Amino acid sequence: MENNIKKKIAGLIDHTLLRLESTDEDHFKICKEAKTYGFRTVCVYPDFVDICVQELEHTSTEVCTVIDFPRGEGDIERNLDDLKMVLDQGAMEIDMVMNINAFRSKEYEEVANGIYAVVEAAEGRIVKVILETCFWNNDQIEIACEIVKDAKAQFVKTSTGFSKHGANISHVKIMRKIVGDVFGVKASGGIRSFDDLLSMIQAGASRIGTSSGTKILQEINAN
Repeated sequence: MENNIKKKIAGLIDHTLLRLESTDEDHFKICKEAKTYGFRTVCVYPDFVDICVQELEHTSTEVCTVIDFPRGEGDIERNLDDLKMVLDQGAMEIDMVMNINAFRSKEYEEVANGIYAVVEAAEGRIVKVILETCFWNNDQIEIACEIVKDAKAQFVKTSTGFSKHGANISHVKIMRKIVGDVFGVKASGGIRSFDDLLSMIQAGASRIGTSSGTKILQEINAN
């Protein structure tokens, strides 16, 4: 595969480390991998943003972190406090979980308000909103996508990777249909091979969240 195609694929990947037991050394390792392969971001817990920002200084890879993760409890004040901390440390992209219980109760305005508060406070940084699609039927996924669009985020995202299952092709197709061609769609959870990645891109994903980014790029290099 040509180098420019490999670079494009790497540029779609949020190289993810969201294991609770992860250490500083683990984060040094993923930052080194990001420098080697040119991943779009590393996606890490807030406690590790500062380390990763320092490690990735003067590279094209940015630092993404998570807010209200993985449960999506919808505490706006706490989310804004967490957001301020990670922005001050240099995070450039935010993956937040929408308010799961409010959405389940059809309190859609409350869901939207929580998203909009983060988007506004992010001051132009990319905000991706995790729907946790495994919880919802197709109609609910469509409603969630409309809420995220109206709240002015930049991406809808399938999954935390901590629930029943991660991304699947049918959900990604629905998300792309609802948000249109320009809005971002991030597929995450269970994407472990180049074939998995390709299937999600073909379904409409414009960003891929995976802890297998290095494995996928090595798989490409071997072909």
